[in-house]
Amino acid sequence: MSTALLAVVAVILCILFRILNVNSQPQKPTIWCGDNKFLDNVLKISPLLNEPYIPTRLWGFSGHVQTIIHSVIGRVKCPWPMGERIFLTLSDGTTLTYDMYQPLDTNFPDDISIAICPGICNTSESVYIRTFVHWAQYHGYRCAVLNHVGALPKVPVTAPRIFSYGNTDDFHAMLLNLINRHPNTKLVCVGFSLGGNLVTKYLGESDRVKHPNIIGGISICQGYNAIEATKWLLNWQDFRRFYLYVMTENLKNIILRHSKVLLSEESKQRFKLVENEIISAATLPELDEAYTRKVHGFGSITELYHWSSSINYLHNIEKPIIFVNAKDDPIVPEPLLEPIRKKATESPNTLYVEVAHGGHLGFYEGGLIYPNPVTWLDRTLVALVGSLALHYDDKIMKTRSGLGV
Repeated sequence: MSTALLAVVAVILCILFRILNVNSQPQKPTIWCGDNKFLDNVLKISPLLNEPYIPTRLWGFSGHVQTIIHSVIGRVKCPWPMGERIFLTLSDGTTLTYDMYQPLDTNFPDDISIAICPGICNTSESVYIRTFVHWAQYHGYRCAVLNHVGALPKVPVTAPRIFSYGNTDDFHAMLLNLINRHPNTKLVCVGFSLGGNLVTKYLGESDRVKHPNIIGGISICQGYNAIEATKWLLNWQDFRRFYLYVMTENLKNIILRHSKVLLSEESKQRFKLVENEIISAATLPELDEAYTRKVHGFGSITELYHWSSSINYLHNIEKPIIFVNAKDDPIVPEPLLEPIRKKATESPNTLYVEVAHGGHLGFYEGGLIYPNPVTWLDRTLVALVGSLALHYDDKIMKTRSGLGV
């Protein structure tokens, strides 16, 4: 082999090793929490937060690879949990569906349901949702998964709208129906990415009465501030513009798939929609300018993004809440995480977990090349649900003791 060829191979290997970040080492998650009692209750059930997260050795230290594998392949040996699909007709004519999965461990002493809000364009059929649901079922939890309106190919859209970044009405409708079916259940709201934003916003909306069955919430990999996040995603640094393009095309495909209703002549006249502007939109802001803000009645996308962003509702949250993000998430850059660090430090019943690696909703762990079937995120979320249940029971016991019960 010639010296020149060896040099080329060496350069390629150096670049590859740099991209894969193989020199990194497993690290413990960093925790922000100003409420010591809440922190103690969380760590009692979730001691793995005090242990290093060990990504898959060859590629797991790269946030990009974790994110891409999560998006393209999903989970390893993914199960298909068996559930019941429930159809609801909302007041605006929207057909809303959610899937209910009963616990597989019927010996669990408490009735706890996990209300799950998936990421953008995702449903109960998304691979990462299925693996979490299956793992939660085996630990005695009931799961209800919201299917974002328009995202299920075989469920028709019956009103001139789909899901949006900030509309929590669909999640609220699912919760009320779930509680009606299981009046004594304790509810933990869990949201992934966009779903994390919706869950946080829902818990912080001052005009929305929270049902007493809700005992807490968990948000994973959300960006908190749509206005600031958009500025980062429009930048080519760290390939963020590429991720934005993928999200734009996924959302656009949903609109076009249901174009008979969403882009009917009546809808176009009612909302002043121009179909060519929607089809030609190359970024989410362009698509939101052409479609989303008009359908939801906002004068500008700045107004839409401000209304949608959970950061504007954090101060109203009274229920215990836990946030989880990865520092190497290419979709949610680190500067967006500073406000939630501050919030967790200053507010009661609030905890923020920051993991050095994991990408966007990846968090694969174990192995050299082939990861474990259950991810660090699956294990952690089930433990955190248990932590919120313990914290709730602890407060109830103290309240009763104070009343002399």
